[in-house]
Amino acid sequence: MASSSSSSQPFNSQMTLYVLVSWAFAAFGGLMFGYDVGISGGVTAMDDFLEKFFPRVYQRKLVAKENNYCKYNDQYLQLFTSSLYLAALVASFGASKACTILGRRLTIRLASILFIVAAVVSGSAPNLFLLIIGRILFGIGVGFGNESVPLFLSEVAPVQYRGGVNILFQLLVTVGILVANIINYFVSTVHPYGWRIALGLAVIPAVVLFIGSFIITDTPPSLLERGKEADAKSTLRKIRGVENVDEEFEQIREASEIAKRVKNPYRNLLKKSSFPMLFISVIIQIFQQFTGINAVMFYAPVLFQTVGFRNDGSLLSAVITGTINVVSTLIAVAAVDRFGRRKLLLQASVQMFL
Repeated sequence: MASSSSSSQPFNSQMTLYVLVSWAFAAFGGLMFGYDVGISGGVTAMDDFLEKFFPRVYQRKLVAKENNYCKYNDQYLQLFTSSLYLAALVASFGASKACTILGRRLTIRLASILFIVAAVVSGSAPNLFLLIIGRILFGIGVGFGNESVPLFLSEVAPVQYRGGVNILFQLLVTVGILVANIINYFVSTVHPYGWRIALGLAVIPAVVLFIGSFIITDTPPSLLERGKEADAKSTLRKIRGVENVDEEFEQIREASEIAKRVKNPYRNLLKKSSFPMLFISVIIQIFQQFTGINAVMFYAPVLFQTVGFRNDGSLLSAVITGTINVVSTLIAVAAVDRFGRRKLLLQASVQMFL
């Protein structure tokens, strides 16, 4: 896939209303992913949910007075929580092709449809089978959304705002997690359907994302990839708010031509010349996972329960954790273009060590 992000030179452009509206709609993809991540831990901490789908876990929870650590040990419960990530992993391979063949906009629309169906199935699930199916559909939607939305955001953004916009998706993920934690906290007292409300409310950002997919247009790099040069140039004029976009358009076209000439891009990653960059990229991601932050975001209410918090206390603690996460990401959005990614990464590493 080609992108115009190869240069940091500010072209003749201005921040247009169309760009802001496009960001607003597309960013709901990040909100959707964050909501899916944050909602699961709170739901699995609700007694009504456990009693219906995981009665053995519920019974262990009632009698586990001394040892809290084994009461959530259940293969089906683990399948419920992990199926989203497994489905997203598999779907991500097809999502890359979909972005190239269908374009960013249609891939975003496909993700939103999957989210809508998943929310309806999960929120109304009468049995464990349909509950897992709903989670798998969520996961496929996440795979397609996480591929297409960040790509769309960066390709629409003017070059001088691209660093901050790339973090915008992550910001909306953290906001989605926080919103999910807040909803979990309030619906946990709605018996016996609080968990249905929590899972079903995912349909709201999904519908917004679906509507937005009809308002936004595809990005110039995506249109060029599919041979629509005239549409690509007119779209670039629209999103930049100026008539003279020749310089930026030529760079986008050049990047597209280079991308088309590359054969077997994944195989090229394994070449000796690419190994240092590949190694660093993979290691950074692996160690980021090893920090445990994703486990905390996903299982926060359950983790707080296992260390002795009551149900409402564990959900409130998850809200506090999510709030700190959002505030930290806001600081990163404001600082990334000023200080650069490397400095932010280094200070974050020191901060986590401390």
